[in-house]
Amino acid sequence: MIVNNIFENLSDLDLSDEYIEKIFEGENVYVERIVSKAHCTKPGEWLKQELNEWVIVLSGRAVLSFEGEPDVKLKSGDYIFIPAHKLHRVKETSSEPNCVWLTFFFK
Repeated sequence: MIVNNIFENLSDLDLSDEYIEKIFEGENVYVERIVSKAHCTKPGEWLKQELNEWVIVLSGRAVLSFEGEPDVKLKSGDYIFIPAHKLHRVKETSSEPNCVWLTFFFK
């Protein structure tokens, strides 16, 4: 068995772009570690995934926007379920500390 740490090597990452690392993949699920430093979805762009998404903010803060709904503010420890095909975008993420997300994508 191999033990890894979700916070490992954070200071070594190039965060000029959002860092996305697939840390697990199974038959109907995969898990990503995402590290954001004041990153957001491009203006006018919406995300629409084919899979359900369960997200937890492990450190930092983020604001998500959903089409036709109020913004959702997330802080360390907060999690949210985003159904497949739900239009959403990342409005903002913190830079101090960086926003570290764990996302589960599944059918």
